[in-house]
Amino acid sequence: MDAPTTAKVRGKLGAEQHGISFGEAFQVWARVAMLSFGGPAGQIAVMHRIIVEEKRWIGENRFLHALNYCMLLPGPEAQQLATYIGWLMHRTLGGLLAGVLFVLPGVAAIMTLSIVYALFGKVGIVAALFFGLKAAVLAVVLQAVVRIGTKALKNRIMVALAASAFVAIFFFGVPFPVIVLVAGAMGFIGGRAGVSAFQVGGGHAAAKDGKEVADADALLGEELPDHARPTMVRALRVSAVCLALWLIPVAVLLATLGPNNVFSRIATFFSTMAVVTFGGAYAVLAYVAQQAVENYGWLQPGEMLDGLGMAETTPGPLIMVLQFVGFMGAFRDPGALSPLTAGVLGGLLATWVTFVPCFLFIFLGAPFIEVLRGNPALHGALSSITAAVVGVVLNLAIWFAIHAVFREMRPVRSFGLSFDAPVLASVDVLALLLSMAAIVAMFRFKVGMIPTLVACSASGVLLYMLGAIS
Repeated sequence: MDAPTTAKVRGKLGAEQHGISFGEAFQVWARVAMLSFGGPAGQIAVMHRIIVEEKRWIGENRFLHALNYCMLLPGPEAQQLATYIGWLMHRTLGGLLAGVLFVLPGVAAIMTLSIVYALFGKVGIVAALFFGLKAAVLAVVLQAVVRIGTKALKNRIMVALAASAFVAIFFFGVPFPVIVLVAGAMGFIGGRAGVSAFQVGGGHAAAKDGKEVADADALLGEELPDHARPTMVRALRVSAVCLALWLIPVAVLLATLGPNNVFSRIATFFSTMAVVTFGGAYAVLAYVAQQAVENYGWLQPGEMLDGLGMAETTPGPLIMVLQFVGFMGAFRDPGALSPLTAGVLGGLLATWVTFVPCFLFIFLGAPFIEVLRGNPALHGALSSITAAVVGVVLNLAIWFAIHAVFREMRPVRSFGLSFDAPVLASVDVLALLLSMAAIVAMFRFKVGMIPTLVACSASGVLLYMLGAIS
């Protein structure tokens, strides 16, 4: 029996017949997790190379269909994509394996760096290291704008959506969830009506090298596995278990500590973020950064950049920066606990309420999405959301740049406008020059993200040793 025929037979028999043992899956997902640097685009490319091209577990179309669904969800699309594929291959246990392994290296790394930052962040040489790191982070975020925009803004309608999203969120303070929901609704209607402008590619193109792997040639095959068929009983069971794991700890904190306790605020804020922040990690960070800094006062603007730098240089999804936010918020308001104990608990709490909903979205929605492969309305909604996200990520880049390069801001609140304008006389010349050097390195000379981050951090330390910064 040839390979395509074998794959079809295996697909009809069910995912458990594809021949991939759970032990082998553990090794593969652990490898994916340890290589998951470079933000969502890099992580998705790594997953595509290993899962589709090298292992041939699933085909190209199935991979992109799963990716499209994950991009429509709130939260980190790369982690949700790993959960989706793990579920396809080995049911719920496989989804848990893939999703948990994907975040474990980042949880350990960010927690360690958060402790170091909280205890030694004001030490001159450590502060200098993060001074340099901020410059590179600005370049990385700008690169994300270009990367997503190149894939998403294929026509005038998509460009108009991106521009409108930027103006709405930057100048008028329109909430990000509203922007995404409006864009998604427009795309859904346009896609359903067959308007070609809404049928463009997603924001993260899967890397392709050589012949495309057809679904029929993959080990899973092209048929729908038995466990992937949606049933109401299964949907209710999954919803009950995931909602209990997610919301019971939140309810207990609110009941015992009250709504104004820092742990209650962390639980409720990040639970809210888990369901309203659509469009990928950079878009999530734009909203969270402004809320954590301006509303809750957990961080200073420069500290949010430091946290993003940690997430950029460690494996795992960029959304792991939320663990840093939760850590610092509890560290600075520990109550009866020691600051370090409170920080660790706050960081883990933020991680828990951020990622448990991701498993709910996949285990509940994936069976229904599997039967909707090729639906034009769904694809139209994805295209429009991705275009809007380009504008939101541009807002993130400018917000970070203003707070990293200028020491003072002037609030503008008139004629419906609501934004902070930089005081030009407060420019930090060294920060500006280092940021420009990072941008030139990445855009003009195509220097990779990790080398740029390392070089800028080293430059910050060097400037400190020369006495240029204190």
